[in-house]
Amino acid sequence: MNRWLSAVAGGIGGISVMSVLLLLLDVETRSAVGIFDAIARFVGMGGATALGFVIFFLAGALLWPALFVAVEDYLPGGPDPAWRGIAFSVVLWVAFLLINLGSVTGPIVILFALYTLAAHAVYGFTMGAVYARLTGSGPAHESPPNATTSR
Repeated sequence: MNRWLSAVAGGIGGISVMSVLLLLLDVETRSAVGIFDAIARFVGMGGATALGFVIFFLAGALLWPALFVAVEDYLPGGPDPAWRGIAFSVVLWVAFLLINLGSVTGPIVILFALYTLAAHAVYGFTMGAVYARLTGSGPAHESPPNATTSR
């Protein structure tokens, strides 16, 4: 399968899982975090929570997977795209913190930082694992060094 389409499929899977995790965070904090509101405010559309979610979902499903394909060979994590996806997602997490941290105050900041780091790692792992599966790349598709073929 095409590398870009494989990454988009991985991005859709990853952003779907991440969306559920972030919605759970929003519910557990009684909407004190307001992640999608913060994204909408970042693009100048404060109060448009649905727009914030759409931007978040489209970036995670299309933009970040395309960037992942472009920089994959330069990422740490060895030959495994799932580990490279985690490394990639940590960079995204830093940007995410910069955008959203202003909307979070008090002791919840630590929970927010750790939880969103874990959510981003899940996104990166899922995107990379689906990408590896669809492209046939990574350690799962490599032959062991002393493998013999059966006849």
